[in-house]
Amino acid sequence: MSAEDRAAGSSGAAGHTPDTVHTPGTVQNRPQSMVMLATAMLIFGTIGIFRRYIPLSSGLLSFVRGVIGTAFLCLYVKLRGDRISHGLSRREIILLIVSGGLIGVNWILLFEAYNYTTVATATLCYYMEPTIVVLLSPVFFREKLTARKLICAAVAIVGMILVSGVIGQGPAQGNQLRGVIYGLSAAVLYAAVVILNKWLRSINAYEKTIIQLGAAALCLLPYLVLTGQFSGVQLTPLSAVLTLILGLVHTGIAYTLYFGSTDGLKAQTIAVFSYIDPVSALIFAALILREPMSLTACIGAVLILGAAFVSEM
Repeated sequence: MSAEDRAAGSSGAAGHTPDTVHTPGTVQNRPQSMVMLATAMLIFGTIGIFRRYIPLSSGLLSFVRGVIGTAFLCLYVKLRGDRISHGLSRREIILLIVSGGLIGVNWILLFEAYNYTTVATATLCYYMEPTIVVLLSPVFFREKLTARKLICAAVAIVGMILVSGVIGQGPAQGNQLRGVIYGLSAAVLYAAVVILNKWLRSINAYEKTIIQLGAAALCLLPYLVLTGQFSGVQLTPLSAVLTLILGLVHTGIAYTLYFGSTDGLKAQTIAVFSYIDPVSALIFAALILREPMSLTACIGAVLILGAAFVSEM
């Protein structure tokens, strides 16, 4: 499942993605659903590209994304004729607000990672989340760490060391190091959202995401006001359009495509398709931004994504 979907509080996905959606074993993969899911993953994979061309602060951009995404999903659910809310327990409300706040800060950290290092490096740092969740699962869910999962975690950590530039390129310094730290910090918060969402399985995916995106925007509002980030904002017509696209397409439409596809796909298919997100992000960064990747970093990328894939399978 994608990072975006997990970070957005889906069942099972940034969350570009919590734990994998568990569809019944009798579900047959529908071609239309596969196209929808692949499209959503490709959209998530371009977020880093768009961020590079939007001159807003990471906090303000995260706030705008949360507001636009919430509005779009509310409208979509209303047009479907579904109820947006039902009786939630105090515990569920608290978990939704807390996870929403974490999502907001998580977005800020990820956007800052894009600012200080390459999109490829930031994406790979962010994709350390599965490893973090695996290592924390015995603490929060009393899950046994199998030999395979421990080996995959060790391989992912080695891959992260290679990507960071510590080996083969000398110690990472300056902006590169800050970007790596921001990316890994975002992965930690991403993992926290995954863990919290495992306790919110009974809530409808659309409803959960709407509340969490709205909570993310509301939790960021005091911070933005206190730091004066609303003042002096200047957007060119192009950057304004890109910001709108990030909110509508990368949040509202992408999540709609994702949630609309999962009922027609097997859980294993969803897990496999989620890797379109990070792989496409690396390809887009190389083709559009001309970001170079050393051989060492390429090996690290294979280790991180390969370890996450094998562990999830």
